Amino acid sequence: MSAPTTKFSAPVWVSAFRPFYLLGALYAPLVITGGAGALVGTVDLHAATTPQLWHGHEMLFGFAMAIIIGTVLTALPSWAGTPETSGSRLALLAALWLLGRAAFWAAPWISPWGVALADALLLPVLAVMLVPQLLRVRNRLYLLLLPILLALAAANLAYHAFILRADAARAAQSLLAGAYAVIVLFLLKGGVLVPVFTGNALRALGRGDQPSFSMALEAAAVVCVVLLAVLDLGGGSTASVGAAALICTAVQAYRTARWRGWLVADQPLVFVLHLAFAWLVIALLLKAAAELTGIVPAVAWLHAFTVGGLGMMMLGLMNRVALRHTGRVLEVTMPMRVAYLMMFAAALMRLAATVHGLGFWAVAAAALLWACPFVIYLVLYGSALVQPSLPRAQPLQPI
Repeated sequence: MSAPTTKFSAPVWVSAFRPFYLLGALYAPLVITGGAGALVGTVDLHAATTPQLWHGHEMLFGFAMAIIIGTVLTALPSWAGTPETSGSRLALLAALWLLGRAAFWAAPWISPWGVALADALLLPVLAVMLVPQLLRVRNRLYLLLLPILLALAAANLAYHAFILRADAARAAQSLLAGAYAVIVLFLLKGGVLVPVFTGNALRALGRGDQPSFSMALEAAAVVCVVLLAVLDLGGGSTASVGAAALICTAVQAYRTARWRGWLVADQPLVFVLHLAFAWLVIALLLKAAAELTGIVPAVAWLHAFTVGGLGMMMLGLMNRVALRHTGRVLEVTMPMRVAYLMMFAAALMRLAATVHGLGFWAVAAAALLWACPFVIYLVLYGSALVQPSLPRAQPLQPI
């Protein structure tokens, strides 16, 4: 007898990557359009905040959070052995994400308290769902995910609190705190996935193996970024913040170089992840340059990380997960290769627009280059995200 069909038994509710990648990819061009319209004054979406803060919040806690949740909840069952988040629980998380986005777009017509309440629910609910699962995981390092989620939730709450007090400067600091939390997650999860995927590719190609795991180096990579965040957010001197950023640059550059990404330059599904870490190194170097010399704008490093590092990492993982978890072959089609190139070009253009003050046309060009890869992704994989997976010839491997 077949299992009873429920409204949450459709393929889209089987695994978290399906609804959240779909929502994130759909939201990418929308949030870019809304942000651009707000900046030029054609639409009023920001209400109690500013166009820049609206854009920053929705890129971080709207778009990026959808991709992060989809990736983390898909990876945990494979890597940590936790139960799959699916069915009504997954639908609840997707509904809370949508509630927050609807509130931000309706901000001119509803109370700022209403926006804050609607947007602040997702991360605490997600943490509550994950706590009992992670407490049972044998590898205790997965528990590090909980303070990161709590830090993101706290940063989001602080943002809304300062918006309610009309304190734009501290609201911006809250978004910066959220960005630092994402960088720590980027280091922890990306630092596991990239060397493993690289090692798999190197062995398959007969080019060697992944480097040996160094707990000391992994700890240093995270600790130095946490130190940078504490100094930067806590009002440390420019010299101390710059020195911390320079140390971070050296540590991350050495760590990334150990993975020998150049040996998989002909494997785009892996190489794109190395490019993401290269952009992180560039971002940290720009942070050091801004603090120690002032030769680049202070915000340049964030654009290098969010557009280059985070953009490349998300696009690469979205591609891999959609292929692997829907039963498809791990091959990058020409349209996705073009999407990778466009994302890389978007990072270059956004950085050039910031450093050289090229004006709105360059920012708009970078935004278009950034949004197009997600449109390509939707065209290629949108139907796969809502349809049953193809039969697999081999057992499913970790993400």
